[in-house]
This record gives sequence, C-alpha cells and structure tokens, in this order.
Amino acid sequence: MSPRRRVLVAVLVLVLVVVGVVVGIRAAGGPGEPTAGSRPAQDRPGTVLLVPGYGGSRTSLLALARRIEATGRQAQVLTLVGDGTGDLSAQVTVLNAAVDAALAAGAPSVDVVGYSAGGVVTGLWLARDDGATRARRVVTLGAPLHGTTLATAGVSLAPDACPTACRQLVPGSPELTEIEKADVGSQVPWLSLWTTDDDTVTPPDSARLAGALDTSVQAVCPGARVTHSGLPTDPVVTGAVLRALGTGPLTVPGPADCATLRAAG
Repeated sequence: MSPRRRVLVAVLVLVLVVVGVVVGIRAAGGPGEPTAGSRPAQDRPGTVLLVPGYGGSRTSLLALARRIEATGRQAQVLTLVGDGTGDLSAQVTVLNAAVDAALAAGAPSVDVVGYSAGGVVTGLWLARDDGATRARRVVTLGAPLHGTTLATAGVSLAPDACPTACRQLVPGSPELTEIEKADVGSQVPWLSLWTTDDDTVTPPDSARLAGALDTSVQAVCPGARVTHSGLPTDPVVTGAVLRALGTGPLTVPGPADCATLRAAG
C-alpha cells in the first residue's frame, strides 16, 4: 500500500471513531438522563409526581402525597398553569419540566399519579416526550382517557362555559385520539383505578386503556361508595396506589385485597 493510500485509510478510520463516539454520547444522553430507548429499573423507584385534574386544584392530592412521603418516597403535587382549564398541552409542559428537574436532582426515574384530567395530561406526556424512558410506573385515578360525555354536554349546551381543556375532553378529540394512537398503556406499567359511582367521568369505564391494568373500586371492595372527588382520599384507593408504587410486580387488586388495602390506606 502506497504512503498516500495509508494516509487516506488512517483518516477514514479516525473519522469513523469520532462518529462512533458522538453517536454513543447522544445515545447515552446528558447528566440525569436515561439512555435512549432504555426503561427505568423497576426496583429503583424515584420521585413521585402527582398531576391534579381539571381546574388544577392541588388540595385533593395533598393527603395522598403525604401518605406516599410516609413510605420514604419524595412526592410532589404539581401546580398547573393558570387555573388548569386551559390547553392541556400547557399542563404537559409543566409535567415534563418537573420530570426533568427530578432527574437532574438525581432521581433514577419518576412515578406519575394522574387524577382525573391529570391522567390525560400524563398520557399526552408519554406520547410526546419519550416518557417511557423516564417514567417507571403510572397510576391514574378516574381519568377520562376516552373523554367524558359531560364535556360533550358542555360544548353543546353551554359552550361559553366549556373552556379549552373541557373541549379537549370530548370523546374523539384530537388529544384523546393522540393518546390512543400512541398506545401509551403498553409503554409503561400502568394501573388505572376508577369508580362506578363516577358522575363526572361518564361513562366511568372511560378510565380503561388498552395495554394498561385497570379496575374499579367496586371490583375490589363490592358495595363501596366512592365519588369522583373522593377517589384521591379513599382508603382503598390510597392503599392500591401505595402498593402500585412499590417494587413488586404491578398487579390488579381484587376482592381478596380489599381489607388489606383499606387498612394500608
């Protein structure tokens, strides 16, 4: 091989090495970021982020956050922009920023608990922001993942009283269709809890999601009476959330778990 050809081969090898290093760095991500395409370890739980529902009130989730913290976990109830009735995309931005902050602070991953429309926000975040590489588990409470006919009635009967988020919760909306097409229920271990007594999310089984585990409170404790607003503070629901956020396999609770979950919550 001539000297000139040797030089060309050496340059080519050097270029390939540099490209390989750059690709490796990009795949690994920056500090606090998981490797692209990876899934968080189920035995290393991190920060728990709780996403409020329509209207953005944090109050209903504070008691649940305290119960989670009592297990030794860090828990944060998000403060949604405005009054939580605007574009759900703005709420997705809030959630994504909280995830970034938790990972930058050293958390190996996050668990997300989405209440009511907060579950829809969680689904959109998974669909848009590669949440499956950063969220270890998801639990939703009374989430209208397929919308609610209450929003449909609002658009038809009182359009001026049905702001952006209300319209986005109409069955078949672009946002709900986006969640369905992204198959987010199959991306992470997900437990959806709901109540047959729900008169806000109608029908109540709108909380079911392909790929996710789901159950009603009544399927766990027959005869239980739990309203939509009562989900975050119900002892059985709290016990089920605490179990779902553990390190054991994510399973659907059943009647045999009723007394245990109620005592734990």
